[in-house]
Amino acid sequence: MSQLLGDDFFMKAAIHQAKLALENDEVPIGAVIVVNSQIIAKAHNQTELLNDVTAHAEMLAITSAANFIGSKYLNDCSLYITLEPCAMCAGALAWSQIGRIVYGASDNKGGISKFGRSILHPKTKVEFGVLQEECQLLLKQFFKNKR
Repeated sequence: MSQLLGDDFFMKAAIHQAKLALENDEVPIGAVIVVNSQIIAKAHNQTELLNDVTAHAEMLAITSAANFIGSKYLNDCSLYITLEPCAMCAGALAWSQIGRIVYGASDNKGGISKFGRSILHPKTKVEFGVLQEECQLLLKQFFKNKR
């Protein structure tokens, strides 16, 4: 994979999605799903817009990617997400058999690391800390403005 299309490139696309969420007064979390260096799904949190607690960026991206490739299994895909997935999203990612998860900011309160790797599919690779500061800043600004 060329340097241009590395983890930073795809995380920046996820950050762009997070900024779209922010513009809509949603928690600024964005996701993209990639296969063969091509973004096949983009999503951001839409829980307020859809009045749906399950409308997390990852959930919407999983559905979009599965529709794009015509399969419920995403084992050749990578998810780039600005915040560590929660238990609900991790369960859906496990069922999708996603090949790789790359997240920016950690979520010490509700992220997958709190529950352990067993919540994910055994073959899923996880990497974190990609553009972490930029991802954290979006969240900090959002919650600062809410308080």
